[in-house]
Amino acid sequence: MLHKVILDFGTARMRATTVAIDDPGPLERYLPSSGPASAFIRRGEGFIGIGEVARFETDYIQTADVWWSEIASQIDHDSEFPGASGIGPLALGSFVFDPDRSAFRSVLTVPRIIVGRRAGQYWLTKLGDERDLTLPPPGDAPVFPTGLQLGQGTITQDEWAGIVARCVELIRTGDVHKVVLARDLIARADVPIDLRALVARLLEHYPMTWTYLIDGMVGATPELLVRVADGLVTSRVLAGTISVGPDQTDPLSKAAQLARSTKDMREHEFAVDSVAQALEHFCRAMNVPEAPSVLPLPNVLHLATDITGVADPGVSSLRMAAELHPSAAVCGTPTHLARDMIADIEGMDRGRYAGPVGWVDMQGDGEWTIALRGGYCDPESPEQIRLFAGAGIVADSEPADELAETRAKFIPMLQALDLD
Repeated sequence: MLHKVILDFGTARMRATTVAIDDPGPLERYLPSSGPASAFIRRGEGFIGIGEVARFETDYIQTADVWWSEIASQIDHDSEFPGASGIGPLALGSFVFDPDRSAFRSVLTVPRIIVGRRAGQYWLTKLGDERDLTLPPPGDAPVFPTGLQLGQGTITQDEWAGIVARCVELIRTGDVHKVVLARDLIARADVPIDLRALVARLLEHYPMTWTYLIDGMVGATPELLVRVADGLVTSRVLAGTISVGPDQTDPLSKAAQLARSTKDMREHEFAVDSVAQALEHFCRAMNVPEAPSVLPLPNVLHLATDITGVADPGVSSLRMAAELHPSAAVCGTPTHLARDMIADIEGMDRGRYAGPVGWVDMQGDGEWTIALRGGYCDPESPEQIRLFAGAGIVADSEPADELAETRAKFIPMLQALDLD
């Protein structure tokens, strides 16, 4: 088990101060052009992080939860929003999909400066002994990448379709009911890719999703793994997808087609059941809708179910994320068999793709989404970004249809890169 800790506390305890500020405008403007930076924004609300006072690299979410609890206990927080959920010092995390089989590391970081907005409240949090509590100036304008070329990923499209066909055969003859298979593409530029530019475009085109930038992971995910705020728990399950073209004139017919799809409804039921069973261990009461709704996005429609509950006292959002991941929406069912099959036949290391990405506050409240519709830019190779997309495979899946679904799911990042 790997544990790598970097601290910049200077003393045994750290001071943190949170003050109210005037509306700062678009939060993404404050992302710096260099140095550690992070973002987690939906519909203009959320926060950006600047700098880093602590960092934890590990294998498992559970160890990160313990580490953050210890760090949070060492922070003396002076706040103009006492007790407010999500306002103050935060830890932002991005976790690998399969820690037992990945060469990548899970990461939890604590920003030095946080600028936030939610529900008409605007705040600035600074950690350390700095007395200047004024809003930092906006960063330089993001530079959009030039000379971009889209290249093949780990395997070709035809090879991936063959893997899907093999997976269908294994499902039909074995004990696995659903497996989520993913593939990747590599985009290369002439210069280091400014991830702030991708954040800006994703926020523009996909405001209803959660746009994230955490330690090289960037994307716009529609799937909320779990949110905990003031004792209330929410999880949004997405499984079952149909693509929508830019010239689509009758989205209602597409929605009806999706709702009538036996394959998609079965896939969705597996995902809902897996989340509900995991959450019931942490909730005193739960509500699971009997039927899904249809969530429209610019490029696809999803079957969606919002599960809600009342949390047991003292359970952190990070602990719940550890229990929920991986759900059937990104892995399959039964979970352990599907994860083994992914490792055996998918042919690539997902890294932190399809893993939890989000934040947790000092009280354990937080918001954890799933790192979908995104990519990873390795600081060792800043001129390239690895993009990911996946599809849920069940017994009646058709390889060509699943390949088309992944093409639709690549669109948000290809748009952000001007490669669509």
